[in-house]
Amino acid sequence: MIGLFGGTFDPVHYGHLRPALEIYSALKLDEMRFIPAAQPPHRQTPQASASQRRDMLELALADQPGFVLDDRELRRAGPSYMIDTLISLRADLGPARPMCLVLGLDAFAGLESWHRWQELLDLAHIVIAQRPALDQGLAETQIELSEKLQGLLSEHLTEQPDQLEAQPSGSLYRLTVTQLAISASMIRTACEKGKSCRYLLPEAVYQYIQRTGLYQSPE
Repeated sequence: MIGLFGGTFDPVHYGHLRPALEIYSALKLDEMRFIPAAQPPHRQTPQASASQRRDMLELALADQPGFVLDDRELRRAGPSYMIDTLISLRADLGPARPMCLVLGLDAFAGLESWHRWQELLDLAHIVIAQRPALDQGLAETQIELSEKLQGLLSEHLTEQPDQLEAQPSGSLYRLTVTQLAISASMIRTACEKGKSCRYLLPEAVYQYIQRTGLYQSPE
């Protein structure tokens, strides 16, 4: 079973890596693929170039077995629509391999704005990463699901992780993970102001940012 973790990764940090590791372990995935977007449809153009974001991901994933960089979106022209990525992955992996697209609760709440979002479950499961129990009440008051998404949950939600392994796609599964209060924008702002972003991301990525001057204001 393959996990799919998309994002701009501008830069990759522990707020990405820790939840991904917990999902990888909890679902006993064969691998977790990190898929950096070239042209994210719902965000501004990344500040770091495609090659820089690829380099940082390679450094961040190097020491973790099962973590894999998949740069197909960086090699594809046009907006980085997840539906196109899933179609491409299906062509590579075949129709029977279970795939789990990992989304945070906030990303899932905005799913209706995604290109051809109704087709995603035809190609993969969706794993919704949510906050620990102590934080869920607050999170749920801040994030509301539309009637369509509530219906999608009612129809496709499973409480059994084995169900994800039993079929290639079609299920929604909620998994509690540690969500660290770290964001890529926080790191970029710190670098721009000359502050240290050390310990917010892997040391190798920190050293890359220092070495290249990435995100830092020109003197």
